[in-house]
Amino acid sequence: MIKRIYIMLLICLLSAGSALAQQQIQLSGKVVDDLGDPLPGVAVVVKGGAGHAITNEQGVYTFEQVPSDATLVFTYLGMKNQEIKIGNRASIDVVLESESFALGEVVAIGYGVAKKKDVTGAIATLDGEEVSKRNATQLTQALQGTMPGVMVTRSNSEPGASATVRVRGITTIGDSDPLVIVDGVPVSSMNDVNAADIEDISVLKDAASASIYGARAAAGVVLITTKRAKSNKTNLEYRATFGFDRPTAFPQTVGPQRYLEMINEFTWNDAGNKPGEEYSLYPKDDVENWLAYNRDNPDQYPVTDWVGMIVKDYAPRSSHSLTLSGGTGKIKSLASLNYEKVEALYDHKSFERVMARVNNGIEFSDQLRANIDFSYNYNLKKAPVVNPIWDAQRYPAVFAAQWNDGRIAEGQNGSNVYAALHHGGFENTWVNKMNGRVSLEYEPIENLIFTGVVSPSIYATKGKEFRKQIPYYAAEDPTLQAGYISGYTATSLYEGRQDGKTVTKQLLANYKKQLSDHSFNLLAGYEDFYAFNEVLNAQAENYTLSNFPYLDLGPLDYMKNTGNAWETAYRSYFGRMLYDYKDKYLLQANLRYDGSSRLHPDYRWGAFPSVSAGWVVTEESFMPKGAVLSYLKLRGSWGQLGNERIGNYPYQASIGYSNSLFYRGDAVVSATTAAQYAYAIQDITWETTETVDVGFDAYFFNNRLTLTGDYFEKRTKDMLLELEIPDYMGFENPQQNTGIMTTKGWDAQLTWRDNIGELGYSASLNLSDARSTMGDLGGIVFDGSQVTREGSQYKEWYGYLSDGLYQSEEDVRNSPKLYNSVKPGDVKYVDISGPDGEPDGKITPDYDRVLLGGSLPRYLYGGNLSANYKGFDLLVAFQGVGKQKSRLTEQMVKPFFSAWTNPPALIDGNYWSHYNTDEENLKARYPRLSYTGAENNNYEMSDYWLFDGGYFRLKNIMLGYTLPGALTSRVKMEQVRVFASASDLFSISDYPKGWDPEVSYNTYISQTFNFGVSVKF
Repeated sequence: MIKRIYIMLLICLLSAGSALAQQQIQLSGKVVDDLGDPLPGVAVVVKGGAGHAITNEQGVYTFEQVPSDATLVFTYLGMKNQEIKIGNRASIDVVLESESFALGEVVAIGYGVAKKKDVTGAIATLDGEEVSKRNATQLTQALQGTMPGVMVTRSNSEPGASATVRVRGITTIGDSDPLVIVDGVPVSSMNDVNAADIEDISVLKDAASASIYGARAAAGVVLITTKRAKSNKTNLEYRATFGFDRPTAFPQTVGPQRYLEMINEFTWNDAGNKPGEEYSLYPKDDVENWLAYNRDNPDQYPVTDWVGMIVKDYAPRSSHSLTLSGGTGKIKSLASLNYEKVEALYDHKSFERVMARVNNGIEFSDQLRANIDFSYNYNLKKAPVVNPIWDAQRYPAVFAAQWNDGRIAEGQNGSNVYAALHHGGFENTWVNKMNGRVSLEYEPIENLIFTGVVSPSIYATKGKEFRKQIPYYAAEDPTLQAGYISGYTATSLYEGRQDGKTVTKQLLANYKKQLSDHSFNLLAGYEDFYAFNEVLNAQAENYTLSNFPYLDLGPLDYMKNTGNAWETAYRSYFGRMLYDYKDKYLLQANLRYDGSSRLHPDYRWGAFPSVSAGWVVTEESFMPKGAVLSYLKLRGSWGQLGNERIGNYPYQASIGYSNSLFYRGDAVVSATTAAQYAYAIQDITWETTETVDVGFDAYFFNNRLTLTGDYFEKRTKDMLLELEIPDYMGFENPQQNTGIMTTKGWDAQLTWRDNIGELGYSASLNLSDARSTMGDLGGIVFDGSQVTREGSQYKEWYGYLSDGLYQSEEDVRNSPKLYNSVKPGDVKYVDISGPDGEPDGKITPDYDRVLLGGSLPRYLYGGNLSANYKGFDLLVAFQGVGKQKSRLTEQMVKPFFSAWTNPPALIDGNYWSHYNTDEENLKARYPRLSYTGAENNNYEMSDYWLFDGGYFRLKNIMLGYTLPGALTSRVKMEQVRVFASASDLFSISDYPKGWDPEVSYNTYISQTFNFGVSVKF
């Protein structure tokens, strides 16, 4: 009986608990977007239940009855789904975040934000999460191939290496770097921002979107918004990655025997190919038996693996980041700390960085809000005093780096890169940057917001180069010093200090108003900027000690100090109007009035206007509803932008001071002298870039497929150039307003995003092209093998037209020549013209060089594929260049670059030679081995050395897995994700074997492999 009572009581308790758990409550709330605007039509569903609701025109939803412990799922097209536990609350307001592809996406437009559907300018956007997944050390390299119209080029991936960013090609012969704005404030480098801190990136590509920044926006604007705390909930995230780098490719050189054979042939060719003198440099016995002799006498017959001794197989890298966000009451904060260290593929070089950021938001009342932000960036670059990559590749094996007992050898007559790397000293750089930003927003009446911003920045850079004396000793006698390594005959110290500050101040007024079907968004603003920089340099030479890298012990007779300073400022007034009618007809107008201290007071002010319009065709009544086409907007814009990056005092006569020697009686004395060195042009003023853009945004299949495209023309006039003045005037060439450049191009992006059950996937492709043509420049700018002149492309290849190789003495006699010293096997050029405009039987630089085509990349593309399924996520990214006229540089193909360095393996067996048959010489790709032919003729710039440098690169693969929530909740973790990524796995190109399509000759591009974990609490 008692047992039955216990059972009944237990059943009652369970029933009561169940009834309590399923208690029904009444619930309501409001759903808004990122800007605070209500969202009608949002589906609110009880997860795992039958209840659902839809928000009304005011974004309000209501449940008459809903389980108190249920979870609500908020779903709206173009917004990220959001799940929220009710937890016995009677009211839940929700802010839905925009998906990056959606019309409701909020994008930065300069001193504010707007919905993508309201934008009439050409703006490319990128989500911060995609940038972070690239796992790149520098932000510039992470942007490669991500956005249409944004060209990112690099020459290496050594620790701390950056990349060059260009927006829609080249705008001017001078500085074409885009203006970088972080949280509304200009900064010197986007690499100072940690990718994990980025919320999103917007690139303002046309004048309509960029002209609000006026004076400095001619080359485009990159707007970076950092993350902020979104709620009062406390979150902690830790992320760690560990990985390594290894080179994508290294060019091969010939082995020791072929080196001896080829340098003998090289010497024999320049001696006239006399019979019996084929082995004048190295005896035949040495050539044929060098490897055998090495086994018995390695000091006399070295076989040195220079690459193996200097270049490592891999280099480690690691990073750690910690992010804390949350708040109490009306204060929300997000703080992040990031540490990373990357080592190079050779010893004594590394990059170490610490980055910290704190973003605080304070709400004093419904009318008054403030943001107080702070960031700190410290980095240390350690490096030897020599970059050993090029020398390691080209040093012949027949010269010793070390003697057999480990002592430093003389290399080649004292040239020994191994000794310089390990014993030559160091060249280190320390950088500290601190940025602050305080903004205050006041909303006295609804939709009118006044914002004041003050943003100071201070920075300090220290550099130290300590170059040591390196003696080497004779192989046979450890006590006999034979000399010093070339370039390291004395110990010297060079130190530099640079510090400065900037201050940006802004005052903004923004007003929004809706009048029936008319919507207005008005902005008026003021901004000023001040920068100061100071430099101090000191050096001391001929140190007695080689282990004290400080100036204390520097010999007084060999000390020298220098220093300088500069300052600059600008002041700006600007305004913007956004207008739309029924979300159908859109208009935007901007005006900025800028003044710069770099220009004379009579010429320093410039006005930069722009206007753009948009037509949402799908809002017209004649457009069918529910068709394949979901949305179509046509856009057009015109505007002007400025540039004044020409140095700090170009309109002022500059005086230079120096010390000179004078006779005072019979004595020679030193006195300070002064003289004007810069010719001042008072009326120098702004460069002006005028841009026209037409484009469209189209969405298909309920916004799953998006296509955007733009065509643009940019014309820069009054370009600031250094033009030649007569030498007898005694001044440096001054900057002048002259020159015209026209850039035409287009860019497009195609994106598909969808779900199949629990599988979400997307694919995106972007493609762009730009071509710059020069107008009247008032002169010609030569840059080695490239030229910039009227009618040419910017930095177009300039040289001779080739006609193969001379095949015989008769061919040489009967052909025009660049030099009379040419021989069979040298490159043959075409006689284009002469003084009378007709071929004159001679090859001359003045009349026979022609334009050979543009050197800049064309048809840049990039894209990615992504998918996620039951906790797994995958990202595959690629990028490349469709077409580019690239040059086989001398470093790639010249056989003896320094008259003794090792020939590249790619020419072996494929060059013109007296040892070949006539048929073999007709097929030879490379000229004969010759110093005189190489220096005077063969490697002059010509189409002989041009090839298609386009390439495809698999940029990044990332695979991650998020552990199930049921598992992580047991250990009180919100989320645990593990991932692995690989970058620059392979490329496809016509580049010679061993050469990466992006690499410079004296460095490397590396593959990067990372493994990591992310934990959220």
